[in-house]
Amino acid sequence: MELRSGALLWGVVVPFLAMVSLEGCTIGLTILAKTAITYGTNTFVFVVYTNAVASFLLLPYSFLFHLNHRTDYQQSLFSFPLLLRIFLLGFTGICVSQNLAFLGLSYSSPIVVCVMGLMLPAISFILSILLRRTKINWKSPSFITKVVGTVISVIGATSEELYLGPVVRQHPSSSLHLHFKQKLLVFTSTTDRWIMGGLLLAAATLCVSIWNIIQLGVVKQYSQGMKVASFYSLVGTLMSAAMAFFFVDDLNAWIIKSKFDIFLIIATGVFSGLIRNRVQIWCMQMKGPYYVPMFKPFGILFATFFGSTFFGDTFHYGSVMAAFIAGMGYLTVMWGQINEDQGRDDKSNDDLSSSRVPLLDEESKV
Repeated sequence: MELRSGALLWGVVVPFLAMVSLEGCTIGLTILAKTAITYGTNTFVFVVYTNAVASFLLLPYSFLFHLNHRTDYQQSLFSFPLLLRIFLLGFTGICVSQNLAFLGLSYSSPIVVCVMGLMLPAISFILSILLRRTKINWKSPSFITKVVGTVISVIGATSEELYLGPVVRQHPSSSLHLHFKQKLLVFTSTTDRWIMGGLLLAAATLCVSIWNIIQLGVVKQYSQGMKVASFYSLVGTLMSAAMAFFFVDDLNAWIIKSKFDIFLIIATGVFSGLIRNRVQIWCMQMKGPYYVPMFKPFGILFATFFGSTFFGDTFHYGSVMAAFIAGMGYLTVMWGQINEDQGRDDKSNDDLSSSRVPLLDEESKV
């Protein structure tokens, strides 16, 4: 009985709590980043410093991670095709997407970041149709499900941009609240640049979708993913530094002015470079590839809780409703994708069993 309880705790409860905590930490760091940017931290400089910390940690960790992983012959990491893909991964996944994301955050709020992040499956689905990686098949239930989910996601994202609604509540104008609001944390900006922020975040999500397509090809050629991640993180950091030097005229913007900024840069770099990647890999190894993406909508719950509890005078009901609509669209697209992959796997298993050919190529499942 004790062994069964221990197995339940380790196999069900711990991965669940780990992923929920991961989403909560992500939203918490997003609120802190919003605060730092509002009080003067340059977004381009912030991207450079956080990714520099992440690269500094990832490089040695990646070699330790793969130290005892013996693999069959694979293409050299320093061959031209892989170096080109690593360059593209750093460009799309870090240099462009993160700079767009933090610039969009500076114009909007963490709840908008959540909503536009939930557009990823829908944008990936549209992109796969445009690239002819997915065939239009109105007879397929999974295809129709993804179309419906994409429409719901677009409605949620559009509502997030165009409809705010009334604020959740009016805070009393106490000196304690004013000190908390003005000196400590910031959740949202004025709405005059709200649409621009959403468009920048949507563009960042498109870059992540392109990054996903590129990294799938890299994994097939080079199985030691942490090494690839460390190298494209370094490349992305260098490209972000070049972009920052081009766009940032004031050299004082590179000076870290407070202990809060130092803490935030280190915390964001450690979390994004090591903790989040390691926890996600561990959970996927235990629970399968779709376990981690299913926790993405939890960000809405955390953003709603933080926004309504601490920032009720700037947090709108329209944002909450639009976020939950986007979450429904996200889960609908993921449901269609899961059903499609399960149908493909079932068909492959039937073909294999009928032809009596053993399954040798495990990389086809990656």
